[in-house]
Amino acid sequence: MATKQKDKPATPSYQYDAIVIGTGPGGEGVAMQLAKAGKKVAVVERYEAVGGGCTHWGTIPSKALRHSVSRLIEYNSSPLFADNHVSRSLTFAEIMRHASGVVNSQTRLRSSFYDRNRVTLYHGEASFIDANTLQIVRDDGSKDILTAAQIAIATGSRPYTPPDIDFNHPRIYNSDTILSLDHDPKSIIIYGAGVIGSEYASIFRGMGVKVDLVNMRDRLLSFLDTEISDALSYHLWNNGVLIRHNETYKSVEGKEDSVVLNLESGKRMKADCLLFANGRTGNTDMLGLDAVGIKADNRGQLSVNEKYQTQVDNIFAVGDVIGYPSLASAAYNQGRFAAEAMLGATTHTALVADIPTGIYTIPEISSVGKTEQELTAAKVPYEVGRAQFKHLARAQIASTQVGSLKILFHRETKKVLGIHCFGERASEIVHIGQAIMQQKGEGNTIDYFVNTTFNYPTMAEAYRVAAINGLNRIF
Repeated sequence: MATKQKDKPATPSYQYDAIVIGTGPGGEGVAMQLAKAGKKVAVVERYEAVGGGCTHWGTIPSKALRHSVSRLIEYNSSPLFADNHVSRSLTFAEIMRHASGVVNSQTRLRSSFYDRNRVTLYHGEASFIDANTLQIVRDDGSKDILTAAQIAIATGSRPYTPPDIDFNHPRIYNSDTILSLDHDPKSIIIYGAGVIGSEYASIFRGMGVKVDLVNMRDRLLSFLDTEISDALSYHLWNNGVLIRHNETYKSVEGKEDSVVLNLESGKRMKADCLLFANGRTGNTDMLGLDAVGIKADNRGQLSVNEKYQTQVDNIFAVGDVIGYPSLASAAYNQGRFAAEAMLGATTHTALVADIPTGIYTIPEISSVGKTEQELTAAKVPYEVGRAQFKHLARAQIASTQVGSLKILFHRETKKVLGIHCFGERASEIVHIGQAIMQQKGEGNTIDYFVNTTFNYPTMAEAYRVAAINGLNRIF
């Protein structure tokens, strides 16, 4: 007599294979990779337009602002127009109009990606009901309940806003609300001299605004190679920015016509407005993480493993919400690699282990690889090759002579170990060195730059000049 087989438990039925919360670079990376693999994907965006903080409040508008101000500086300082023009000035609101056009173009482009790849877009605030179920609450209060086998959190971050500062005051801003600045300040205090604070110090000083930059540490951007950090400090100082190191605020007084910043050291500072740019907070407080047993740290950030997996196996997280390096470029790759893990493939996490840093001050800073300080601490016998932009024909033609390129290489194997660039177009120039660093075998040595013909005149020629300079130091 045949024995009756036990029925296998039915596979749960979900509306989607995956739901992605957030449409910034990280969320887009996850959604596109999964959609191209044939998965049924939905994305949830709390705001009216896709793109996340990168497109609307961070990377794109601030870099568009920077470009406009940089061109304004170039025009006012160019000897070509010196004899027949009056120095030009623009208000912040006028420059923002150009930035708004760029934001709109990027939003339309990013929206088309979701349409083309048949990714369903929901607008509203997402929160967990359980590990496979999300509630989406729209602005009008109506709700959707969505289910998926896997969920990716890519909710990004927002400016850290301590409760003892009144950010509703019309003269007190954070790095998001500064984009709505509608008056024409003659002076500004920027509290926080990280990447965002340093970038805005350059932008406002370029517009002729008196800038006081308050730094909590003893040097600017201490993660950079020390020479590059010193170059930025000197350039800001030389352009009239007053930098105060090792200071913390005690209180902020918002007045009708000004803002007063009281420091713990006893100093008092006064300006037309204040930009508070001291850190960011992960957007996790509205997700209902308690329902799935995930905990964020005190800055709202989530911990993940090498597959971008949270403590819950089917829930992943990428981008600013997981903290360092908090770069749009890294977030997009993290999204792609998380999608690979969600598909059961091997992730290429090594590709985000040594990513370039781009800092859009005026002029730019960019680097990839090791700093001199790291190599010295590790007792690596390295040498330095340097090219100053003022010696390059292309820089002289374009009047972009501030800055230099530095190549760090092993003095025995000649392997390129680090590239550090300060100057106009640094974030573009660094990629040439990055490409050589990624080569295998003898292809990643400094000899490449000597044995390759570069177009002349170009900024890329700096690599040949720096390589020869470095090799001349070896004996």
